[in-house]
This record gives sequence, C-alpha cells and structure tokens, in this order.
Amino acid sequence: MSGKALRDLNASPLLERKNDNSNKADNGPEAVYSEIEYIETENLKDLTDADINLITLLDRLDSKDWIVVCEALNHVRQLSIFHKEAMLPMLGNVTTLVVKSLKNPRSALCKTAIMASSDLIKAYQDQMLDFIDPMLLQLLLKASQDKRFVCEAAEKALIMTTTCISPNLLLQKLELYVKHKNPRIRAKVSMCICRSVHRLGVEGIKEYGLDALIQMAATQLSDHLPEAREAARKLSLELRAAYDKYVSNHQTEEMSNPTSNSDAWEQFCCMKLSPGNAQAVLRVTSATI
Repeated sequence: MSGKALRDLNASPLLERKNDNSNKADNGPEAVYSEIEYIETENLKDLTDADINLITLLDRLDSKDWIVVCEALNHVRQLSIFHKEAMLPMLGNVTTLVVKSLKNPRSALCKTAIMASSDLIKAYQDQMLDFIDPMLLQLLLKASQDKRFVCEAAEKALIMTTTCISPNLLLQKLELYVKHKNPRIRAKVSMCICRSVHRLGVEGIKEYGLDALIQMAATQLSDHLPEAREAARKLSLELRAAYDKYVSNHQTEEMSNPTSNSDAWEQFCCMKLSPGNAQAVLRVTSATI
C-alpha cells in the first residue's frame, strides 16, 4: 500500500481501522486495513473540502488502490446528500465508475459501492434514469448472490430504487429482466415489479397497461423459486383489485355485459392470456376475493 493511500486512510473519518493483532502478526500491516466500516446514510456528515473532493473524485473512483476507491465512494455518498447540485454535471461519469466497483469481486468494495448506489438513487431519483440500466442489473445480480451481507445491502438498494424512481418509468426497465435466465434475478425482479405497481394506483395501472402487467404476473406464477411466485401472487391480487375498482366506475366496451366483477375479470384474463396462464391467475385471484 502506498504512503499516500495510508495517509488518506488515516485522515478519512469514513474508513475505520480495525486492529487485530493476530492478523497483523501473520499477515503484516496490510491486515490492519483489511476491514471497512460501513456508515449508514443517516450518520454521514458533510465534507469540509467538497470542492477539492469534486475535482479529484473521478480519478479516485478509478484508482487501482481499493482503499482509495472506498474512500471516494463514501465521498460520493456525502456529495449526493450535501452537494447534490454540484455533483449533478458529472453524475453520468460517477455512476459509470460506481458500477465498475459494483462488479469488483472484493466484497468490502462492492458493498460500499452498493451503499453509494442507494444514496445516488435516493438523491437524484428520476435524474438517474439515463444511467441506471447497468447499475440496476448489478444490484439485481448482487441481491441474488449467496454472500449475505452483500445480498442484504443490494436488496435495500433495490427497495430504495422502487421507492424513489417513478414506478411507470422503472417498470419499463424491470420488464427487460422478467424472463432472465437466472431464476434468482427473476425473483428479485418480481418483487421490484410488485412494489412499483403498488405505487401506481388504479389510474397509473390503467395508464401503464393492465394487459402488460397481467402478462408479467402470469409468467412469474409458474416460476421455479417461491419468492417469484409469491411476488407474482401479490401482483395478481393488486391488479385484480385495481381492475375491480376501475370497472365499477367505468363502462367497459370490451366485455359482453358481464353480470359481476368476477365475470368481467375472468373474461379479461381469458382474452389477454393463454388458457394455462389465465387459469393460474384466476386461481390465485379468486381464492381471496
């Protein structure tokens, strides 16, 4: 480790040295710096030299020294909270380099990048849409892996994404992964879609397209993983409830004078889905209606 990196590390309030004498004896001084403290968003403090940090930020994010990159990622988090407008012109470049760290096999660096992703999404919301595609894919991948502390951080970041990004816009991104070859990713996507649809409301669901949404739900009802099936079940119920509210207030031209909401819903599903998928949706939406 370079002398400059050690000085930066010692000076940074966000990188915690955890001294383990046995590790130090066996592995040398590097082991002293082998663990990073993960600071929760609410505990982050403003930078005293934000202008200087902005000037050097991209170079530090692209450093070959992972400790320097971790420090820069935490500065990204601080800047997104306290100097949001100042970092906006470089948001695309910053996002690209954060995604680079998301791909890094070093868990400490990856988790710090996940936390930075979450804070960027929270701060910039729909302003992230032009840059979020590669970040979204990496968060889905990390949320699907076995390393628990990375997985949990990625899941929190995905919840932040579905909370802060306009649901109609985010659904267009998520729809691309509904049939992903990795079943764990499909499960995470199903949960994200379910949360986003819940935010749409009745009119938002109608505007986005009930046809497209019910097809997504039907696809996931037969998925291999129970998480995907459960999310699809909740989504189907959400869509059924929205449909019932809508037909109660509007005369639909598609239906041949249905006598009840149940008849209308059954007719709708049979029109829009294959027979097998229609029966799957009707099974889960009729059980509790």
